[in-house]
Amino acid sequence: MRKLLAWNMITLDGYFEGAQPWDLSFHSTVWGPELEAMSRQQLEGDTTLIFGRRTYEGMAAYWPTASDEGEVAVRMNAVPKIVVSNTLTSADWNNTRVLNGGAAQTIAALKGEEGGDLYVFGSAQLLDSLLAAGLVDEYRLCLTPVVQGRGTPLFKPAEEPKNWTLLEARALQTGGVVLRYRVKG
Repeated sequence: MRKLLAWNMITLDGYFEGAQPWDLSFHSTVWGPELEAMSRQQLEGDTTLIFGRRTYEGMAAYWPTASDEGEVAVRMNAVPKIVVSNTLTSADWNNTRVLNGGAAQTIAALKGEEGGDLYVFGSAQLLDSLLAAGLVDEYRLCLTPVVQGRGTPLFKPAEEPKNWTLLEARALQTGGVVLRYRVKG
């Protein structure tokens, strides 16, 4: 069975993007050789990336021409990708397919297939539904030493608290902290 892993960078005050869509300027605070190596590792093997529509559109606009991103760009463009959307009918980014319909049922079926890990990057709205359905196995966060003050919160309000188990906390030379949590169903 495949694992579903979530990966996001987040500010100290809980935002995964700034006040404007795709304001990710705080990423540069922690980006460096350690996160680059982690990114390459996450994109190795039989990995499949999953995005919600908004994240897919931003990623598809950036990565095909991101030649200065080296091996990470090569892997981002080559790896199989899935965009979960009820509005898109086609996807132009290399090696991408569109899945329409209920995200939870679609992702549950993908987890039951043979293959490598499934990663969701960004996609806070999609992740909210996948967390509620108990489909996320692990959450990886890079906590950045930035207080944004406003923006889009990563986690949406919920009826019940979510208690997770810490698997790893690793300080980066850039001042960020990578946190890995096992998500409890």
